[in-house]
Amino acid sequence: MMERIPVSSTLDEETARAEVYGLLAALYYAPPAPELLSQLRVAATEAPAAGAFLEEPWRAVVAAARERSDAQIADEYDALFGGVGKPEIFLFGSHYLSGFLNEKPLARLRSDLAELGLARDEAMPETEDHVAYVCEVMRYLIAGDDVEIANLTRQRAFFSAHVQPWVPQLCETIAGHPKAGFYAALAAFTNAFIGVEAQGFDMLV
Repeated sequence: MMERIPVSSTLDEETARAEVYGLLAALYYAPPAPELLSQLRVAATEAPAAGAFLEEPWRAVVAAARERSDAQIADEYDALFGGVGKPEIFLFGSHYLSGFLNEKPLARLRSDLAELGLARDEAMPETEDHVAYVCEVMRYLIAGDDVEIANLTRQRAFFSAHVQPWVPQLCETIAGHPKAGFYAALAAFTNAFIGVEAQGFDMLV
């Protein structure tokens, strides 16, 4: 997973979008590494990608990281998404789209990934409908070198099928959880970013 932070306002829009998806993938995949949190705490507080709706949510993420220690954020991640057995909050699309894990939405995702020539790393224990995985796919579709795959048409199709239908619901679930602090701020930013992305793709029609 990527661990780069979008800190420069001089980044072009496409690079900035890819950086945000990469950051989200890293933050949702596992308790954040100390290096990543250190970068986040010194990040510029202007929004890392175009869209006025992102300004306040991004500042809240940076503030939430500054207000908490690495251990507090790691503990929060484990309390929300980890633990033995059923987690407090599922990070998998199938749960939100069908009510169950490993259901038809995952099969459709795998089929679409195969068309893109992508497959899950066998070392990754999570299924492909993990929010970090779909964010990483979006990052690839924006920043990849193969223009047959990495283009706006593919981005819009994947986003419409595998991000927009459930990630906002995940964000609302996180934001409303009493144990969420840093991740409540991250969920609000994620939701705002997905909204900006949706508007951008709608303008392409």
